Amino acid sequence: MMQIRTSEQRGHANHGWLDSYHSFSFADYYDPNWMNYSVLRVINEDVIAPAMGFGMHSHDNMEIITYVLQGNLAHKDSLGNTEVIRQGHVQRMTAGTGIRHSEFNASDSEPIHLLQIWILPNQRGLPPSYEDKFFTDAQKLNQWCLLASENGANGSMLIHQDMRLYATQLSERNQIEYVLRDNRCVYLQVASGSIAINQKQLSAGDAAMFDATQTITLNAVNNAEILLFDLPKV
Repeated sequence: MMQIRTSEQRGHANHGWLDSYHSFSFADYYDPNWMNYSVLRVINEDVIAPAMGFGMHSHDNMEIITYVLQGNLAHKDSLGNTEVIRQGHVQRMTAGTGIRHSEFNASDSEPIHLLQIWILPNQRGLPPSYEDKFFTDAQKLNQWCLLASENGANGSMLIHQDMRLYATQLSERNQIEYVLRDNRCVYLQVASGSIAINQKQLSAGDAAMFDATQTITLNAVNNAEILLFDLPKV
């Protein structure tokens, strides 16, 4: 069975400098039916105005992933990391016992478009840590590219949870499959473009959820970028 959550069904807040869509309850958006999906707690789609961003603020006991779709993100944190995260880069922070960081649009003229993702960790009180990796378009072209996993498999980032995060850039009229195993569930987020699953079309901002063993087949209606979360049933 497939459950669809459209882009328009998400929470939305436009602060002028920040235009944000919330897949799950976040800040002033609260829906008791959408607190999380398995261990996936937050997917925020953010567009940040030039030279604007978030000043130093703290997190704890959360795995935080930033996926840049367009633009450059300037990052600083209390561990001493100072980085510019560009399109193709993926950033992972383990907040653990506590981390402070800031993130700003590094451009004075162009907005930045990104996804911020929070994963509930499998252990509280971990030491804070930071990691970022660059994944080429070729690694994602019409195939699943593993971005993050519990054991850092295949050069992926290490995340403290029994989950895997994949990305693909699917060219128009191409097809890709994913086999969902027993006792697992999948959350699929369309980041750009349009795809069809089981003759249902999904466009940028839409999501689909699967919780039964099956082969999921994605067909690209046009060029599309998709994130797939393979998660434990909880």
